[in-house]
Amino acid sequence: MNVDASGGTVGKALDVLDRVAEFNRPVRFAELLAASPYPKGTLYRLMQTLTREGMLVFDPDRQSYSLGVRLVRLAHAAWRTSSLAPIARPHLDALAAETGETVHLAQLDQAQVLYVDKRNMAEPVEMYSSAGKVGPAYCTGVGKAMLAHLPEETLSQIMPLQLFHKFTEHTLTDEASLRAQLAEIRAHGYGFDREEHEPTIICVACPILSERGRVLGALSVTSTTARTNLAALEQLVPRIQQTTTAIAAEVQDWRFPDTVAQ
Repeated sequence: MNVDASGGTVGKALDVLDRVAEFNRPVRFAELLAASPYPKGTLYRLMQTLTREGMLVFDPDRQSYSLGVRLVRLAHAAWRTSSLAPIARPHLDALAAETGETVHLAQLDQAQVLYVDKRNMAEPVEMYSSAGKVGPAYCTGVGKAMLAHLPEETLSQIMPLQLFHKFTEHTLTDEASLRAQLAEIRAHGYGFDREEHEPTIICVACPILSERGRVLGALSVTSTTARTNLAALEQLVPRIQQTTTAIAAEVQDWRFPDTVAQ
């Protein structure tokens, strides 16, 4: 790929890949051009380069582009080397079987939450989260559990990126309210989603921390107000913390080594 010294071409190419992915289907050049900030010639050159490199696939019959197999290979490599999911899998299975509730495993992706694995409750309930999806940090249990344990310098950089959109009547909509709740989470070691992202959906969440307290991810047990309540979920905290400790012990030495102090 032809890259300039500033990395501008790479940034544009990645932006094009993001835009193609957002369509969730094969997309025609004209559609992408209409949604793109780039001139026609620039976009065409980027698409041609990405296609040659296997990042995109062009279907001549339908005159459309879709994400390429090379991206799939890169995604699998990233999943194996940077995701908690492969190591955490048996721990999630055990926790879900024991509680009968939905279990989420998440990591921070910039200022948002990336759900990297999920186990559904015995009687699944439709909810936003699923493996591979990105969600808000400020109004989810896993998101707040991770934010609460970040160094202040990092948190101060992430906080302005929170949208504070009001999803439900319970959503926190300003930094002061969120920081007050994060202080409580730090003090107790766990936090809740009190129907803040989706109506009727509640959870208790604990961070997954390295020995030095670095945030590796978070784990939550999620249910609905029709099935249980926050007090009952809180009783599961010792079991969840046992799970997060086991995951951290297995993962940190070779996936997330503590080479630098926070």
